[in-house]
Amino acid sequence: MKLVSYLFPSGEAAVGAVIDGRVLRIDELIAALEIPAQARAEYRRRGQAVPPGGMLRLLAAGPAAPATLARAVGAIPASLIAAAPRLEEVQLQAPVPRPGKIMAVGRNYADHAKETGVAPFEKPRIIGKMPSSVLAPGVAVVKPATVHKLDFEVELAVVIGTHAHLVSRQQALDHVAGYTVLNDISAREFQFDISPPQTTFAKSMDGFCPMGPWLVTRDEVPDPQALDVRLWLNGALMQEGHTRDMLFPVALLVSYLSQFMTLEPATSSPPAPPPASAPFASRRCGSSRATSSGWRSARWASWSMRLPSRSGIFLRTGVGQVRQAASRCRAGRAFRRIVRRLVMT
Repeated sequence: MKLVSYLFPSGEAAVGAVIDGRVLRIDELIAALEIPAQARAEYRRRGQAVPPGGMLRLLAAGPAAPATLARAVGAIPASLIAAAPRLEEVQLQAPVPRPGKIMAVGRNYADHAKETGVAPFEKPRIIGKMPSSVLAPGVAVVKPATVHKLDFEVELAVVIGTHAHLVSRQQALDHVAGYTVLNDISAREFQFDISPPQTTFAKSMDGFCPMGPWLVTRDEVPDPQALDVRLWLNGALMQEGHTRDMLFPVALLVSYLSQFMTLEPATSSPPAPPPASAPFASRRCGSSRATSSGWRSARWASWSMRLPSRSGIFLRTGVGQVRQAASRCRAGRAFRRIVRRLVMT
């Protein structure tokens, strides 16, 4: 299934299943899902209330919940589905509007590590991204006025569906509810131009995590290492990769993280971006000048994830627009050094 979070004109939040281009509201079906006793005990131990509804309750209901939900949706008459609003008629939110954690992995593709001028890591490099950075698909990203090195990175996002602690690699995918796609936006000057680097801050500014449009349930993606991942900018392909080229595959990452922290339902774990089609420095966003490989004056990007042909599902946002808050910005010395190093190699 493809599941979306969206808003009615009144501002009421809802969850829907996308069927033949229409959005069928399924909040009542989600509210009827039984929360497993083990999950209830885990919430109670942490002093948290079980989510009463919405996408968070669906995720809290455990890995079997999507199949139960799919059976219920399959029993709904076609006439009701035909009367549901079309996808373009609803105001989409991020599939998981406020994840509990967003744990990213730096330079998880060998080619991406190479373009940044560093050797691949022997162990995963874990980066935090604040949940408040999440943005709905298609909404403009407002660049802070003093940020001049805005950057984009398409990423597969792994959404956890049950509490995962000390899980093995073999068990890891059993804790995954589904997958979505996000744009990991960064203010690179806070990573490369200051000491010590402030990577979490650079990635956690308001709107720096556009996500969606939907969550694809795990049954539709039997192998997360069999996905194409791409990003376009002003119609030009800027990033392209395949998840089989990850240094640390999804199952390993879920297991690795769970050795140190409990991954809760709604945790999002982007396993890192693929390499770029443009040099690491020249693809920065923010300059109002048109270049052959950089951002043109329109400054917008769309990103996608191609799922296996069996599912026939294509994740792609409409537009992830970047609104310029400063008139012009230029690449700094650190980025020029990286470009020279890439050209020399």
